[in-house]
Amino acid sequence: MKRYLLVDGNIHTLDALLPTAEAMLIEADQISWIGQSADTRQFHQDDTEWIPLEGRTVIPGMIDAHIHLQKYAISLESVDCETTTLQNCLDRISDKARATEVNAWIVGHGWDQNTWGDYGNLADLDEVSPNHPVYLTAKSLHAAWANSRALKLAKIDHDTKDPQGGYIQRDPQGHPTGILFEEAMNLVSAKIPTPSTEQIASSMRKAQVSLNALGITGVHDFDGRDCFAALQVLTKMDELSIRVVKNIPVAHLSSALDLGLRTGFGDKWIRIGNIKLFMDGALGPRTASMLAPYIEDNENMGISLLDSEYVVDIGIQAAEGGLGLTVHAIGDRANHDVLMAFKEIRNFEGNILGTSLPHRIEHLQLLHPDDLSLPADLGIIASMQPIHAVSDMDMAQRYWGERCRNAYAWASQLEGNAVLYFGSDAPVESPNPFWGLHAAVTRTKRLIATPESWIPEQRIPLREALIAYTSSPAAAFLPTKLGRLVKGNMADLVVLDQDPFSIPPEELPDIKPYATMVGGKWVFEV
Repeated sequence: MKRYLLVDGNIHTLDALLPTAEAMLIEADQISWIGQSADTRQFHQDDTEWIPLEGRTVIPGMIDAHIHLQKYAISLESVDCETTTLQNCLDRISDKARATEVNAWIVGHGWDQNTWGDYGNLADLDEVSPNHPVYLTAKSLHAAWANSRALKLAKIDHDTKDPQGGYIQRDPQGHPTGILFEEAMNLVSAKIPTPSTEQIASSMRKAQVSLNALGITGVHDFDGRDCFAALQVLTKMDELSIRVVKNIPVAHLSSALDLGLRTGFGDKWIRIGNIKLFMDGALGPRTASMLAPYIEDNENMGISLLDSEYVVDIGIQAAEGGLGLTVHAIGDRANHDVLMAFKEIRNFEGNILGTSLPHRIEHLQLLHPDDLSLPADLGIIASMQPIHAVSDMDMAQRYWGERCRNAYAWASQLEGNAVLYFGSDAPVESPNPFWGLHAAVTRTKRLIATPESWIPEQRIPLREALIAYTSSPAAAFLPTKLGRLVKGNMADLVVLDQDPFSIPPEELPDIKPYATMVGGKWVFEV
């Protein structure tokens, strides 16, 4: 059995009984002792490897509570469309087209019309890539941009009707422009050849290396069946280096119930999470469902993909089978409707089931003032992404105006004693958790010389932000013990080059992991 003794460190345990320590003994995949360096003489054994930390900081392994693992892996191999201008993006597509076999698909991710000032169109893509179908997802993942060849393969033309829950952008003559919103994206994406499970596993194998290098030891994933299958391949080959809570798209609810899957089922590497639904779209394409219209877009109140009655029906079906519910909600109407649905689901659980499942709202980006306390009152987990706030602040202020006082309201949720999970929504944003910590603590943009804090009353202390990245989302892995560095917990930890509690908040994004351990194994070292 491998034994590591880490000594002379600055260990933040996140445990109230022993907040800091200097040394830690790791046997197999667990922490078997933690304390001070002066008390380590008892561990002088031939089979113990002593690792001097030389004053470096150690924190629990970071858990990204909202990531699209397969999409993130694919994004690392796709064209990076997150450019400052539309022309920069087109230049990258042109370069990719010259290096790609004729008729093969070109895919990319990351464009943002709010940065460019306007949407691209199919003619732009046709000019730089006339011999390849092109499909590029927006930064929000709630819109896509395609060229003529892609639209032709999807049989989208002037006469194509908008699908339920989405729409095709059209010019004044009714012709498609190449921009697709929400469910309309699937018309094209369904035509892209599906990679094999082994190919997906190969992409994810590379992606987890980059996540480990960021100090990430666990994730809550929101991709679909193919991702789940690839994770099982990696597990079988003993190549998984991140722990995964796997949420299930609502389209597979019946299959999950038939199989008897329950929230929390699994092992120390993969566990079943909740059933995932989408209540609305996103702020970027202005499809988030609103109680009042968007500023500068006075007839638009977004898209409501579901109603409360449907959520209640699905929630009760899932709860009867032991499955919790996770609902994407961004606009204030979407959040209000889903909270009303959760109120009825909680009544059903209390009166009929006699149990309470770990239901979640993903994003919770804007709440009506009357709804601020409801997540805590109903015991609904607030799963949020701090980095969204600093990316979205200008756009949110422009389209939501004074409503933004209750946008990305982490402090309000903590004050109400709601459980807060933090993640990135990668590949929508970078999965770097230290960028997320910086956003949560400062609410300022990185790389700005004299940044102004946006709605500073919603900033939260560093310790609470770190808990939202560690011990709080670790609860989804129970009974596996994670998230705090205490005796008996799994040895998931990160060695840092700086102490986040001892540097100015503006330096948090610059922190780099020196090493990452998952289950007693070093999975990343500088």
